[in-house]
Amino acid sequence: MIRVMGITHDHKVETEIPLEAIGDSKYGWSWVDFNAPSAEEAEKLDSFFHFHPLAIEDCLHILQRPKVDYYEDYQFLVLHALDPESLGTVEVNLFIGPKYLVSFHHQRLKEIDEAWDSLAIRAQNRKTWARGSFAAAYMVIDALVDQYFPCVYAVEDELDELEKRGSRESVELLMNQVFDLRSRLLKLRRTIVPMRDLMYRILNSQHIQGEKEPRAYFADIYDHLLKLGEMIESDREMTADLRDSYISLNSNRMNGIMKTLTVITTVFMPLTLIAGIYGMNFVHMPELHWRYGYFAVLGIMVLLSVWMILAFLKRGWFK
Repeated sequence: MIRVMGITHDHKVETEIPLEAIGDSKYGWSWVDFNAPSAEEAEKLDSFFHFHPLAIEDCLHILQRPKVDYYEDYQFLVLHALDPESLGTVEVNLFIGPKYLVSFHHQRLKEIDEAWDSLAIRAQNRKTWARGSFAAAYMVIDALVDQYFPCVYAVEDELDELEKRGSRESVELLMNQVFDLRSRLLKLRRTIVPMRDLMYRILNSQHIQGEKEPRAYFADIYDHLLKLGEMIESDREMTADLRDSYISLNSNRMNGIMKTLTVITTVFMPLTLIAGIYGMNFVHMPELHWRYGYFAVLGIMVLLSVWMILAFLKRGWFK
């Protein structure tokens, strides 16, 4: 589907206008949104707008890394939206020209819809109209970045909950949850860090160097991405600390189990020796014919066991 919004010179917003109408002199600038377009509609990127073949190829062949390319009379941006459920990325392409913004995405995104509705309201403001296509581009990018925050906050909430209930669950289950959180943080990092680098490149580009107001808005987005990056790094460090703590706890429990088994084995070693000696079938063993030999050997084994346990207690083996 292709939808078109035209902003007239007297700040009126017109929607559902034909694509061919954006060249009308009554429009100051326009926004054309390719929302999950068909192959025939996607072909308009070439036949109507005459964009560069490499830029069109990047639109049609997903998934590209976030980037910005500068052409003679427009700029081409590759952006990433986040799926809150899977944390997978959805590519959003923007063509920013002096009198138009063209957005292209293969599936419907609520961030684009929010930016579309917001621009339809705010475009009546003279300052917003003066910024033209940069205003629409900012709203799209800002909406995409704002969607990152709930995803990061959700991981942080799970991390806090995991830290609180850490002593009540098995180490194996906790470790699985920690590694799952680290995997999700890695997905977020792969999306947010390239977007942060893209914003840095845009801010330091000569193409908007002289435009103070657009730079201020894009700098605000860059600050948001810096904050998100710091949150992700902090959460990754916390998961690493939790992982190390659980590994140490598990090792300590294993050491306790091994110590207990070692004590039991050590206590039974001399008893096994005595039982083995008197279990031999030699004929000339005087103790076998002694009337009280059985009870005497049992008594010796009991006394030996008690003496060894007391010795271990004195050495602190049971602490």
